[in-house]
Amino acid sequence: MNVQALWVYPVKSLAGIQVQSFELDDFGPAGDRRWMIIDDDRHFVTQRKYPELARIKTSFVDGRVIVDIPGEGRFPLMSTVEDVRVQVWRDWALARIGSADASEALSRYCGQAFRFVFMPDDSFRQVDVARVSDRRRVSFADGFPFLITNSSSLDDLNHRLEQPVEMRRFRPNIVLDGAQAWSEDDWRALDIGGIRFSVVKPCSRCVMTTVDPDAGTKDPGVQPLRTLTGFRKTEEGVIFGMNAIHESAGMVQVGDTVSIIDKE
Repeated sequence: MNVQALWVYPVKSLAGIQVQSFELDDFGPAGDRRWMIIDDDRHFVTQRKYPELARIKTSFVDGRVIVDIPGEGRFPLMSTVEDVRVQVWRDWALARIGSADASEALSRYCGQAFRFVFMPDDSFRQVDVARVSDRRRVSFADGFPFLITNSSSLDDLNHRLEQPVEMRRFRPNIVLDGAQAWSEDDWRALDIGGIRFSVVKPCSRCVMTTVDPDAGTKDPGVQPLRTLTGFRKTEEGVIFGMNAIHESAGMVQVGDTVSIIDKE
């Protein structure tokens, strides 16, 4: 097996960036989901309810996150010194309010009052203790630092669909090639470019997989989620991909060799 593709998502639920490599820091892929959008109740905002967020592009320029909001322009995301407690699923985490200009443009685009917030280094959000006993942190990602997917599994899914979908629908960080379809179900630990990853749980999928990442609209036939539900529904939910944590710092690159250290 090897690494086929790598993705980083600077802002939770906005478009990701395909990269050739990324550094691993305490949070996971460096720069991944350190920014998020909140509403007036300080709750996180995603494509589940606002699929048009998919059309907002992101980039890194000189170490700073830039958002390109349709009809509004490009804005650098800069945090202020104002702290706020924000909610991500069942967690409340410390964040810093972003500068007003980008948030105001986002609010105009979505027709709702939204704000960008940043997770600083001194904020600690715990990875699910039911899955990971060590004191490990995660950014604003749903629950774990990494999502690893298998290109052969996408191929199998696409053979069942009238209209094939891209891996972008599933928002992975690491896409692997060279494995049998759905063999990831049995993985428990991987070596990726010399770094050990513990595979801690299957990733249950939601309506976000139905959002066209270019159009920012949901599929009227609820695809590919409807088809996936027909053969991948488990006690964990409708499964595609595996959540993982890294066991050391380092760098992962496209083309890195991948080996299975432990499996069920």
